[in-house]
This record gives sequence, structure tokens and C-alpha cells, in this order.
Amino acid sequence: MVKIRLARHGAKKRPYYHIVVTDSESPRDGRFLEQVGTYDPSREDTDIRLDLERVDHWIGVGAKPSDRVRNLINKCRRLAAAAADAPAVAPKAEEPKADAAEAGA
Repeated sequence: MVKIRLARHGAKKRPYYHIVVTDSESPRDGRFLEQVGTYDPSREDTDIRLDLERVDHWIGVGAKPSDRVRNLINKCRRLAAAAADAPAVAPKAEEPKADAAEAGA
């Protein structure tokens, strides 16, 4: 059976996880089929980077996400939907520097 789960990396007491697609019988940090994202729980904003297209592909093929990965996928989808709904803010145009040219003339 194919699973989508976390593979632990990072230093002692500073975990950093790769979200991987792997066979359910392989070791936690062992061989995997594809890496579809990363998760850093130590950051304040809990950095989640996930390729949702590849996750959807693997779920469509029959891969089962672990409980934690399912929560991360849902959180990532909510953040993506909120970002899509938020109005785009255009950068402010710079003031023309005609005043400086007139003052010098």
C-alpha cells in the first residue's frame, strides 16, 4: 500500500520533515517514491510547502495520507484559498521628480 507521510530530518530537538510518498512497509526515513513537500514545525508560522497537484495525483492513484499529513494538506488548501480570495494590492507609483528639477533651474 502506498502512503503519504512525514520523513524526519534535521538536527536533534530541531525537527524538519519531508512529506513523501512511500510504500507503507519501508522505514520512516528510508526509500521513497517522490517528495511532494516539506514541513518545518519549529518556525512560528509553521512553514508548509506542498505540491498540491502531485498530492492530488497520488491520492487519485490510491495513496493514503497519514493523519498528520491529511491535516497539513487541509491547512495548505485553506491557505491557498484565502490567498486566492484576498485582493491583490498594487505597489504605489513613485512621485515624479519634477519638483527637484524645477528647484534646481
